[in-house]
Amino acid sequence: MSQGSLQPDAGTVPRGRGTPHRVVLVVDEGSNPFEMACACEVFGARRAQDLGFEPYTLRIVAPGRRTTMRDGLFRITADDDLSALATADTVIVPNRPDVETASRPAVLRAIREAHDRGARMVGLCTGAYTLAEAGLLSGRPAAVHWQLADDFRARFPDVDLRPDVLFVDDGDVLTSAGSAAALDLGLHIVRNDHGAEVANQVSRRLVFAAFRDGGQRQFVERSVPRVTHTPLSATLDWAEEHLAEPLTVADLAAHAHVGVTTLHRRFRAEVGSTPLAWLTGRRVLLAERLLERDDLPLDLVAQRSGLGTTANLRALIRRHTGSTPSVVRARFRATAPAR
Repeated sequence: MSQGSLQPDAGTVPRGRGTPHRVVLVVDEGSNPFEMACACEVFGARRAQDLGFEPYTLRIVAPGRRTTMRDGLFRITADDDLSALATADTVIVPNRPDVETASRPAVLRAIREAHDRGARMVGLCTGAYTLAEAGLLSGRPAAVHWQLADDFRARFPDVDLRPDVLFVDDGDVLTSAGSAAALDLGLHIVRNDHGAEVANQVSRRLVFAAFRDGGQRQFVERSVPRVTHTPLSATLDWAEEHLAEPLTVADLAAHAHVGVTTLHRRFRAEVGSTPLAWLTGRRVLLAERLLERDDLPLDLVAQRSGLGTTANLRALIRRHTGSTPSVVRARFRATAPAR
């Protein structure tokens, strides 16, 4: 389990790369267009030019022909109705900022039927309310926007709410915290389905980090400090280029021209984690990419990713992904696109 997410012990088995994974995005009256746009960017954009294959197809459906978005911003005409859920591999359920308005019975019924059939269910931000209303979160962990945590707990006391993480992956049901955390969860799904290399390519097109350390506690409202320093971006970029070297927190502090204590404080404020946790996370991601792309022995993967030893590589892959180096390699190498 990472600092910024709650993940299951084992990843899902990806579909073959010749068969795009079918994603259905359900919208309803009052849905938030931001999360809808996040889903469209991650799962709807054409990727064949970049990846050599199309990982997903996306359909937008609604209970009615015309659906009004949040605050009456605009109306959309959906591709199809709720019957499209019958063939979906993944269903993204409606979210709506007006959480006091109950979901339509027809929507909840379609969601339950899709879940019973084996579809993966995703709730972005207030989509957790929809999943809870459908009865799919009872006794299970979930994430929701930090501002809604108290209300959610009061209304759904049987749900194990995790208010400090950016998303929760509970296998067949996944939920994210507020707004931009939809991208975190979307990229996590891509990473589980197609590997770290594909997720990194998608994230680069989005100009968004493939993995953000730290949970949503860093975004809880507080007084805004006066900025008296430059961001850590230069040091982060430098560290990314030297992951194979024996970097320490002291090395990061020296590059940033600050003391170790100050570096810890700035990492918490700007990155949402400790320097060591961030450094370890980046090394694990590099190790995953090496496992997916090359046939290097595990000891060389450990060295080139900066994880040092094979034992350390195995332990950290297990801690961060719930898997093993051999499983990571086997899951994605067999279906990797031609290079």
